[in-house]
Amino acid sequence: MVRILPMASPSFHLSSFRPSLYSFRVFRTARIGASLPTYNPSRRLALFHLGSAIPQGKLFGIKSPKLLRAEGSSREAGMAGNVAQATTAVSQENVLEWVKKDKRRMLHVVYRVGDLDKTIKFYTECLGMKLLRKRDIPEERYTNAFLGYGPEDSHFVVELTYNYGVDKYDIGTGFGHFGIAVEDVAKVVELVKAKGGKVTREPGPVKGGKTVIAFIEDPDGYKFELLERGPTPEPLCQVMLRVGDLERAINFYEKAFGMELLRKRDNPEYKYTIAMMGYGPEDKNAVLELTYNYGVTEYDKGNAYAQIAIGTDDVYKTAEAIKLCGGKITREPGPLPGINTKITACLDPDGWKSVFVDNIDFLKEFE
Repeated sequence: MVRILPMASPSFHLSSFRPSLYSFRVFRTARIGASLPTYNPSRRLALFHLGSAIPQGKLFGIKSPKLLRAEGSSREAGMAGNVAQATTAVSQENVLEWVKKDKRRMLHVVYRVGDLDKTIKFYTECLGMKLLRKRDIPEERYTNAFLGYGPEDSHFVVELTYNYGVDKYDIGTGFGHFGIAVEDVAKVVELVKAKGGKVTREPGPVKGGKTVIAFIEDPDGYKFELLERGPTPEPLCQVMLRVGDLERAINFYEKAFGMELLRKRDNPEYKYTIAMMGYGPEDKNAVLELTYNYGVTEYDKGNAYAQIAIGTDDVYKTAEAIKLCGGKITREPGPLPGINTKITACLDPDGWKSVFVDNIDFLKEFE
């Protein structure tokens, strides 16, 4: 199994994609399914000419049974094509309608760190997370750690991946930050300072609003936004990613992912617009924050951030919906070798990765 190097192409930074539920290393060899049948314009043209020749035969009193049969076949073919198109339209409508009813939840977010123990120490001591579990895979030279504010089967958590010998990654310009809801932002900031952490924005009201926020960085340079809120069942509450076309991204996540546009805010003074997408209210669920910066259509994704995992009742229908909405399937739906957990993986229109995991298979991991 090839280890991911810091400066490799972002398309192949799948250090956590291995034959297991959480990281899916097998994706790097997956291919998109069979191509569509090739359209043959010469055949369509020949049928058109056969049909147009019939009136000329009648003008000269010539019976042309073969040509008539050809015309009939052409008409039948056309009718069959119309029926097929109608069936496809109904099928698409059914799939997209199913997406709205699918039981989905953001499960975890995967990213790479250079010093696993140092990061665990920072998250537990400064951010109040718990180390849920840790596993080392020496034969493949990587270690995972799962941290969060509650059990994985009911909370959104982080999956940290450490690849042996790789102590630094490029975060890029596309990834924004993670959001954590806390009851006292100033208190957390003081703790971060006391532990040697970096504060990049002191506590204070958000520009144009009243919510008190602050920004800090973890040992690897990942940014965390601290949001002052009351008690919440989901303190790890946001993942912010930058996109090049906000309306396109909103449409994709609504239709293909079944997310709801919770709110949208334009900030012309600072030349950016945000859209909050998720499966429930922001104060009770983890959400995806999409940010569009005026005039910026592409970003460098680096090789640090990996993907978000989402639970679904049917990975096959999920993959079909993603294809219908313009997403790219990078791992066709089906069970993973050895453990039979059904998953599918995709890229959104901006190239951000997501993995969908069968809900029942996911819960079996915790039985």
